[in-house]
Amino acid sequence: MSGGVLRVSAEHAAHHVLVCEDGPLAEANEFLSALHVRGLSPRTIRAYAYDLLLLYRWMRSTNTVLRDLTPPDLLGFIAAQREAKAEPKSINRRLTSARLLYRFWMDRELGFGARVNLPGPHYKGPGRDHYLGIHQLRRRGARKLRVAEPRKLVEPLTPEQVRAFLRSVTRYRDLSIVHLMLLCGLRSREVLELRVGDIVFGDSRIRVRGKGERDRALPLPEVLAKIIQQYQLLERPRQCAEGRLFVVLQGKQRGRPMTVAGLRSLFRHRRRRATLTMANPHRFRHTFGADMARAGVRLPILQQMMGHADLATTMQYVRLSMADVADEFHRALTKLAGRYRR
Repeated sequence: MSGGVLRVSAEHAAHHVLVCEDGPLAEANEFLSALHVRGLSPRTIRAYAYDLLLLYRWMRSTNTVLRDLTPPDLLGFIAAQREAKAEPKSINRRLTSARLLYRFWMDRELGFGARVNLPGPHYKGPGRDHYLGIHQLRRRGARKLRVAEPRKLVEPLTPEQVRAFLRSVTRYRDLSIVHLMLLCGLRSREVLELRVGDIVFGDSRIRVRGKGERDRALPLPEVLAKIIQQYQLLERPRQCAEGRLFVVLQGKQRGRPMTVAGLRSLFRHRRRRATLTMANPHRFRHTFGADMARAGVRLPILQQMMGHADLATTMQYVRLSMADVADEFHRALTKLAGRYRR
């Protein structure tokens, strides 16, 4: 399937389908249609489609078909993905997509065989949760073939970097966007999908359409409320194509919803400065999460604020960054120096 491409076909405009030079890939597309019937979001189905596209390209290159797929074969797929410089997290997601597709068609799990090195079980103590230890754990089933994922530290922006970035922003619209990430922890897509009615000034809250169709409500900080009001009063066109909060302010697309490319350009131009190279949209969200964790916000509350489905994702904000470690180290070192001074 070296010539395969991925596109939205006319008869399946609601979600993505796989096509190649021989026509649609019915095997994969029936699986994607089932995901659509289950109500998964178009972006989730799109992610599955791209995962399966890579899987089918590899199977075509190795003369493998789905019904004959074995766990040792998946090791070859992993090797090909590593050679393509894919991230470990992406490889694991593609392995999951392959297993789900196999189970969909074969009505059984993609079992285990010889020459497959599975990850060892992680000891979590006597049946307690590894992170909090406050509830019993269910016994886990068989281990799945996975790639080791490195644990990455969350490096938030420093107060100096945040202040420098905010000083470079001149429009109320752009200030609103940055503050929604910095003070509310919104993702880029969540910012772009906000509608005018989602900002409830009377109740000081924001309604957010989150990842995986999980909506949540967040408090509306007073400083952010004032900036959004100034944007609506002074910058946002009176006549807009639809009710999206953030729209294009000039040019032929004036009044049209702001795009992902437009939001990225807001940050990309400012990252050219040496002091702001780390200032991307997700870094502001990281900064919010780290700030909330430092302030002592409880984990379940932080998980709800960030819109995480898995507590393990929220835990990355609790782990100290290198800057936090350095601050604590130097503070302790000052005390030790006085203790051992001759």
